[in-house]
Amino acid sequence: MLIGEVALRSGVSARMLRHYDSLGLVRPTGRTLGGYREYTADDVRRIFHVEGLRSLGLSLRQIARTLDDTDFAPSALVGDLIRKTEERLNREHELLERLRAVDAAGPAGWQDVARIVELLHGLGSPSAARRQQAVLAPAEHATVPAELLAEAVLTESDPNVAGALRWALARAGRDGVAGLAPGMASNDVDVRRRGVLALAELPDDEATALLTDALGDTDPTVRRHAALALGARGVTRAVPTLICTVVEGPNDVEAAEILGSLARDATWAGRIMDALVGEFAAHTGDSAVRMRLTQALAEMPGTIALDLLRQLTHDDDRPVALIASALVKVLEQRPDEGTQEAADQ
Repeated sequence: MLIGEVALRSGVSARMLRHYDSLGLVRPTGRTLGGYREYTADDVRRIFHVEGLRSLGLSLRQIARTLDDTDFAPSALVGDLIRKTEERLNREHELLERLRAVDAAGPAGWQDVARIVELLHGLGSPSAARRQQAVLAPAEHATVPAELLAEAVLTESDPNVAGALRWALARAGRDGVAGLAPGMASNDVDVRRRGVLALAELPDDEATALLTDALGDTDPTVRRHAALALGARGVTRAVPTLICTVVEGPNDVEAAEILGSLARDATWAGRIMDALVGEFAAHTGDSAVRMRLTQALAEMPGTIALDLLRQLTHDDDRPVALIASALVKVLEQRPDEGTQEAADQ
């Protein structure tokens, strides 16, 4: 077959066939009397082999080696092609996500686009300092999508960068809650922990609803941070978890302060005191827990904890008795208006 017929049957242009010939990749077996290239069936079959290998991403040099070296094992080359293809796909996926982030922000102009791209580039840096700098860089009039910040919050492991992201997310407005919601449903406990810390800095009702749901999380750290945030907002559903936080720690001091604030409501003062008394009874042999509970009594409003503290001055646990004695002296000098205020509410 002459080159024109081969081009027609193979779909490879005559120009490319001449190129293959010049490289020695596919040389026609014969020539006509007029000097024209003449291809045999084996030549055409080799052309199809070349095109098939090109479709896998092999270079012409790699194809020549593959076809001519009878001892060549393709496994290493195929593995290398797989790796390079995966890298290319990852780059394409990153580009797609960047484009989606820009589109979701609804940029009003190229200044907004530039700021978003700059932030995305910075957040992708392996340097924590560079990521933090990207978040805190002056935004001027450019807006940053809350969804982008929320996604970064959920994946950021460096505490300083995470703090900067939470600050930026809080400034971004209510849209951040929607971006954090998927994280609170994640199977990854670290993602949920990051999410609850971010929600704690968003004061709107939607954030409060997600925090309330988090009180039922399987992870005690998530429950603890949710309770601290909710208690600070006056949500009494957090009381049982706050009591557990006082018992178990950490954050027992903060939990005790919040319980004291909630106990200013007369409806809850008695319930909180009853819960604390119950924990004393449940931990008769645990000195560390009883010390934390004793210290928490000092945060109760007015002198409503005074009688219990007087009892604890005779506690068998010496450190508990000493703490209780010191607190009794303080409370005995405390005005009773705190108790009256709780009773009047």
